[in-house]
Amino acid sequence: MEYKKIGLPLALGLALIIALIPMEGLSSAGHMTIALLIFAIVMWTSESVPLAVTSLIILFIQPILGICSFGDSVIHFANPIVFLMIGGFIIAEGIRQSGLIYRLTYILLKKFGKSSSSILLIVIIATGILSAWIENVIAFVIMVPIITELIFLMGCKNADEGKSNFAKALILGGSFASLAGGMATEIGTAPNLMAAAYTHIPFANWLVFGIPITVLMLLGSWLLLKTIFPSEVTGIKGGNGVIDEKLNNLGKMTKEEKIAGGILLFSILLWLTTSFTGIDSYSVALIGASLFFLFKLLDWKETERNIDWGLILFFGGALSLGGAIISTGVAEWLVNSALAGFGSSTSPFLIMAVLILVAVPLTQVMSNVAVAAILVPLSVTLAQSQDLAIGSFAAPIALICSLSFLFPMSDPTVAMAYGTKYVSMKDILKAGIPVLILGIIIILGVMFTFGQQFTA
Repeated sequence: MEYKKIGLPLALGLALIIALIPMEGLSSAGHMTIALLIFAIVMWTSESVPLAVTSLIILFIQPILGICSFGDSVIHFANPIVFLMIGGFIIAEGIRQSGLIYRLTYILLKKFGKSSSSILLIVIIATGILSAWIENVIAFVIMVPIITELIFLMGCKNADEGKSNFAKALILGGSFASLAGGMATEIGTAPNLMAAAYTHIPFANWLVFGIPITVLMLLGSWLLLKTIFPSEVTGIKGGNGVIDEKLNNLGKMTKEEKIAGGILLFSILLWLTTSFTGIDSYSVALIGASLFFLFKLLDWKETERNIDWGLILFFGGALSLGGAIISTGVAEWLVNSALAGFGSSTSPFLIMAVLILVAVPLTQVMSNVAVAAILVPLSVTLAQSQDLAIGSFAAPIALICSLSFLFPMSDPTVAMAYGTKYVSMKDILKAGIPVLILGIIIILGVMFTFGQQFTA
């Protein structure tokens, strides 16, 4: 029997078992939250119903189970990251409709597109570089239209039915690279900023260990993805002559392309200068999105049809569940249970191992920012109790919080990759698990060799 068919009864059965098992030190609301978490994971992975439907169930079931009021569950749903996604989707649509994305894609192919392997590598590197300096989600959003055009130009068949290995590797390569790229700098992603706030690690110090980790992650992801999903295409369909022809047909840059490029560059500039302007990254996404309408590059009705609102509902539901995990004390209970009994003589490697065992599962089912908010302060305290550099545990844990590769609810970029229909849940797990393991090995390898001395 297919997992999809037994998903609902399995989810209900496991949730009921969890609800009946005594859990000392946990409130009734927290107990029900764990049961709901198990229900949601099974429903999302089995896809017994559309992902957005499971998220809607999460919203109304929380007050029924006594977890929180409906108002509180919706407040968690309306996380700023949702508006970052909406703004990002609109910006990507504006770039696509202007035609600018096609010109950029053809130029990229003309310079580097010799084979499917080299194209995959270039997409991964380009996304990683972008993500080191701007929001991970936006870096991926910028790349998605390019990836889509590349898949078309390579002649991939039935890609939107999940039948193209090259499409799978390319879209997951972009998603994973956006997460890996964010590790390079302190401003690359929110968990890094949180670690920097608590540890005051100098920006240059972070680069010393952040860049090698990112480079190794990008190259490792490339090697794994092209091995896991062997490409069924070898090069551009029709050869390089097709690219020259397409570039000639485009002619000079149009007014629309120039305006779209200007809006994109202006948005990137705002993202890079948030610390100076005081305008947060969520507002920047909406500013950029609004400019595409103000300059008449987008029509709302058409844009509305091209945005996957179900995907936004799905991710909002996941955020609501993540909020419940924090507000009911489940996250704190898990951390305290895992770290119970640690003393000043405990091995740093054992402490690190336990922190990883807590961080990795949590960052797959809730916001990595929320996980970092719980674990980074605790990591600082543990390092001080061991007379270690203040960032000894906090920096690697912040980096590990970015290894959100396993489920669409893990990170918006994974959700958007799933939303393209190029990959299934099974494909995400198939690639995500080895990349996650590789990430842990790389982070620990770098941080416990030369990286450790730069965490003070």
